[in-house]
Amino acid sequence: MLPEGEPLSIFDASVLYAERGVPLIILAGKEYGSGSSRDWAAKGPKLLGVRAVIAESFERIHRSNLVGMGILPLQYEAGQNAQTLGLSGEEIYDLPGLTTLLKTKFASGSTLRVRATAADGGVKEFAAKVRIDTPREIEYFEHGGFCSMYYGS
Repeated sequence: MLPEGEPLSIFDASVLYAERGVPLIILAGKEYGSGSSRDWAAKGPKLLGVRAVIAESFERIHRSNLVGMGILPLQYEAGQNAQTLGLSGEEIYDLPGLTTLLKTKFASGSTLRVRATAADGGVKEFAAKVRIDTPREIEYFEHGGFCSMYYGS
């Protein structure tokens, strides 16, 4: 669901989505976060309302920084990506098993079902690996990231 179907800056679109209560997901390729400025590469998406990134793979430190900002890193199964799954990025995404995974503290190797609903009502479901890899990262994510955890923001 694009805001009114009109081209907007990323910031303006994120403001509209935030006003409407629409959480954002990034669909990414391989080595997401490589070559990025470590600090703002995770802070920027958090401030824009991004709640999850689904990527083919992550740059190691960036993946951890996403968790630290309260952004859920998910990884496509081997051989899958947005193109092979027929995803455009315009779908509405739902992560129906996330609450259960939070209760189990993201048991090692956890996968999550992702449901993508297109504007025409068509639904595609696929599995994605949860890339919260350490007990400390679980704690950060459960509290909305370390900024929320330590500063209440």
